[in-house]
Amino acid sequence: MKLRRTLLTAAAAASAALALGLPTAAQAQNYKSEYRMSLVVGTAFPWGKGGEIWANKVKEKTNGRINIKLYPGVSLIQGDQTREFSALRQGVIDMAIGSTINWSPQVRQLNLFSLPFLMPDYAAIDALTQGEVGKDIFALLEKAGVVPLAWGENGYRELTNSKHPVRTPADMKGLKIRVVGSPLFVETFTALGANPTQMSWADAQPAFASGAVDGQENPMSIFTAAKLHTVGQKNLTMWGYVADPLVFVVNKEIWNSWTPQDREHVRQAAIEAGKEEIAIARKGLAEPGQPLLKDIAGLGVNIVQLSPAERDAFVQATRPIYTKWKGQIGADLVNMAEKAIAARKP
Repeated sequence: MKLRRTLLTAAAAASAALALGLPTAAQAQNYKSEYRMSLVVGTAFPWGKGGEIWANKVKEKTNGRINIKLYPGVSLIQGDQTREFSALRQGVIDMAIGSTINWSPQVRQLNLFSLPFLMPDYAAIDALTQGEVGKDIFALLEKAGVVPLAWGENGYRELTNSKHPVRTPADMKGLKIRVVGSPLFVETFTALGANPTQMSWADAQPAFASGAVDGQENPMSIFTAAKLHTVGQKNLTMWGYVADPLVFVVNKEIWNSWTPQDREHVRQAAIEAGKEEIAIARKGLAEPGQPLLKDIAGLGVNIVQLSPAERDAFVQATRPIYTKWKGQIGADLVNMAEKAIAARKP
C-alpha cells in the first residue's frame, strides 16, 4: 500500500512538473550545472555584452535551471575562431553568439554578408536578417546541425591603418592588412592591391603594436573597446564595405535535452538580447552626426569620410570578386538579398 502511495505521489509530481513545463526528475538529471557559451570578445564589446545579457535573461526566465558561463576569446578552442562552428556541432561548445564571417568556412552561404558593398546601410542589414533571407539562412544552419535562435550584430567593418589616409584603391597598395581566415576577405583585399594577412583576433593586437601588420578592418565598437588607436591605428576610412551579423545558437543535443518550455525561454531570451545587442552595437553611429566618430577623432585619429564617387571606385575595384562569389554562395540567395535591399524602407 505504501509503495502504491509513493508511486502515485511520484506520478502526481511528474504530472505537475509537466503541466508547469518544469523538468521531471529524469529530465533534471540531463540538465548540466553549467552551459558553456563561446564568444570571440569579452563584455567590454557589444558582442560580448550580448552574451552576458542572454545568459542573465535565460537564468531569470528558467528560474536558475539553465546557468550559462561565458568563455570569451574563443578559449574553448584555443582562440581559433574559424573552428567555432565545428566545435559547436561536436558539443565542445554548448552555445555561442557567432559571427557569420567566422562560420562561413563551414556554411558557405554565410559569405553573403561579406560580399563587398552589398549592404549600404543599417536598413539593408535589417532587410536581410529580419526577412526571408534571414529565415533561409536559419534553415541552412539547422540543416548544418545547430539551432539558430536570433540575430545580433558586430557592425560595419571600417578600415584602419598606421601608414597613411586611405581615400582611393591606389592608397591600399602594399598595405599589410589583418583579415579573418576567410578566402573572400583575402580575395577582396588582394583585388584592392593590399597584402592581406590572415590571423586570429588574439594574435592581431600584438601584430599591430609591433608593426608586423599595418592595418585591419573591424566595427568601430571593436576599435574603441580594444583601444586600437594606441597600437598605431591612427587612420580610419569609413567605407562600410561589409557588416557581420551575429547569430545566437545552441548545440542540437543540448537543445533537445531541455523541456519545450525551457527551450522557449532560451529562444525568447536570445531574441530580446539580440535586439538589445544590436542597439548597443549601433550606438553613436546610427544617430545623426555619428557622435562616436567625434569621440574617435578626439583620440587623435584621422577620419576619412568617402564621397559617393570615392566609394564607388572601391565598389568597381571589388566587383569581379562580388560576381565570382555570387556564384559560390548561390545566385538565387544573392538575388533574393539584392531584391530585399532594393525594396527596403529607410
